[in-house]
Amino acid sequence: MRKIVAAINMTLDGFSDHDALSPDAEVHQHYTDLLSQADAILYGRTTFELMEYWRPMVEKPSGDPAMDDFAVEMNRIQKIVFSSSLQRIDWASAHLATRPLEEEVLALKQQSGKDILVGSRSLILQLMELNLIDEYQICTHPVVVGSGRPLFENVIDRKTFRLTNTKIFKGGAIILYYAPEKE
Repeated sequence: MRKIVAAINMTLDGFSDHDALSPDAEVHQHYTDLLSQADAILYGRTTFELMEYWRPMVEKPSGDPAMDDFAVEMNRIQKIVFSSSLQRIDWASAHLATRPLEEEVLALKQQSGKDILVGSRSLILQLMELNLIDEYQICTHPVVVGSGRPLFENVIDRKTFRLTNTKIFKGGAIILYYAPEKE
């Protein structure tokens, strides 16, 4: 059975905002490796559209090896997009989900293969409420932005976690690996 892994970045003050963060080469390498070890990543529309930033870099590399390698992996990995407003997607490695989130994730978990990543804040919140996430990888960056969208906003029921690992980057970011406690 495959694991569902929620992997997301946040600021020191708890906001999940891609525009507020500037990952260094070491963080980019970590996420390149994470993508290479997974079969698919789940996105909502907003995050998927942000990730389209990487598409042109595959054919026209930036010259920054960390960013270029990440772009190649982002282009390779299957992207399953949950959206009620998108009608079509023209990225060859991406497609719109055809089933509701819970049904899609339960089916993916039953298949053989590598882990499935979740890279959208909104999907992480929904899957957390459904108790379908097996591991959380929360990368906290050493920056305070003061406002934005809290990573864990409007959580309905109390959730507890067990710290299973940590990873510290030279630039000050830290990944906390958590497993949800069974209530």
